[in-house]
Amino acid sequence: SDFIAYKIKYICRVEESSINIKNRKASFDYSFIEKFIAGIMLTGTEIKAIRQGKANITEAFCAFLKEELYVRNMNVQEYENSGYAAHPAVRDRKLLLQKKEIKKIALALKDAGIALIPLRMFINERGFAKLEIALAKGKKTHDKRDDIKKRDLERETQRRFK
Repeated sequence: SDFIAYKIKYICRVEESSINIKNRKASFDYSFIEKFIAGIMLTGTEIKAIRQGKANITEAFCAFLKEELYVRNMNVQEYENSGYAAHPAVRDRKLLLQKKEIKKIALALKDAGIALIPLRMFINERGFAKLEIALAKGKKTHDKRDDIKKRDLERETQRRFK
């Protein structure tokens, strides 16, 4: 029976770690300066919805409120079996980082043109939801065109060598 319990735990961990919600639009609109991994304060129904993959971070951004870092506009759909304990889909969620990292981010955000953008959300091996965030600078239109050209060239070379 201990072996069966171990197998069940192992299977659950494998399923949890397969959650990987990405912000694909971010790499097209921004060039990244530095990346951080932050924990997120969530309610019980929110983490269950995230484990089902019902979250969206494309419209999300990070901001300081009272010297604490929050992710805003992150959409976590309602968990279907929540009952009376349902959560609002869009609300401010606190990010958990070390003080040293928060100070570094606050200092970097004082520069003009720097933003803090969520890149991806995942479940780590211990079962906690994590958010990868990055200090980013907005790309100009010609930079975006260059990225498109590079991507097209890479695709073309891949096709030729297949």
